[in-house]
Amino acid sequence: MAGKFHLTKASNGQYHFNLNAGNGETILSSELYKARDSALNGIESVRSNAPREGAFEQRTASNGKFYFVLKATNGQVIGQSQMYASAASASAGVESVKKNAPDATLVDDA
Repeated sequence: MAGKFHLTKASNGQYHFNLNAGNGETILSSELYKARDSALNGIESVRSNAPREGAFEQRTASNGKFYFVLKATNGQVIGQSQMYASAASASAGVESVKKNAPDATLVDDA
């Protein structure tokens, strides 16, 4: 099963998207966007940047958990993962985003 981008509207009127793997697990989340078109541009940025070498940065949170961010070519963070118990799990999450993002379908719930 292919990945899916889920675009939603938050209670404050802003827009947000998640990239879900084929199994339904959320593997990347966006920031909040004021405009729907901006969120759609964010999705396209994830699609185009996910396969790019050097686009991902793995980090360690203050609680010792691991996560990663996806950055655009200008260095801006365009998505962040959930927290993982191990660096290896975070690396597997990166690979899942690389695999799912380019061809993920859009589910527009906004």
